[in-house]
Amino acid sequence: MGRDAGSWHSPPPQSRHHCKIKREDDISDEEEEEDSGARKKLRLTKEQSSLLEDKFKEHSTLNPKQKQALAKQLNLRPRQVEVWFQNRRARTKLKKTEVELEFLRRCCETLTEEKRRLQKELQDLEKSHKLSAPRHMQIPATCPSCKKVIGGAETGSPLPASWPRFFNPFAHHAA
Repeated sequence: MGRDAGSWHSPPPQSRHHCKIKREDDISDEEEEEDSGARKKLRLTKEQSSLLEDKFKEHSTLNPKQKQALAKQLNLRPRQVEVWFQNRRARTKLKKTEVELEFLRRCCETLTEEKRRLQKELQDLEKSHKLSAPRHMQIPATCPSCKKVIGGAETGSPLPASWPRFFNPFAHHAA
């Protein structure tokens, strides 16, 4: 894949140096940029932007032939088209990440609120259980045949003499 003006090139493999060199036409472009001050940002026309967006919707990446043809059609350098596509992919990825982050933030808020609500409900239930425990004690009942008390504090114990007999509709009482 060829490089365009303004890009750095490595030395040929036989030299094995780790420095970078520039082509002569790169240096002359750089000198022109230094004369005019800071490097100018490329401003695309509405037509160029629209065509780039349309091509991006078709394919988010371009092969070298597509890049070359699009650059020629837009009167841009292939490297400019390549960089535009890289930037557009980065913006798309960033936007997707922001949308996912907002979704997760809302989920987290919902879950946090649900947790608070459940903790309060649990606290209320524990409080009402502690307050109502004495009122919900099991009432002892007497087995009519064996006279054992069923339920209450001492289950299965014989009925103490001091306890009154419980009403039994089937028992015959002498009045």
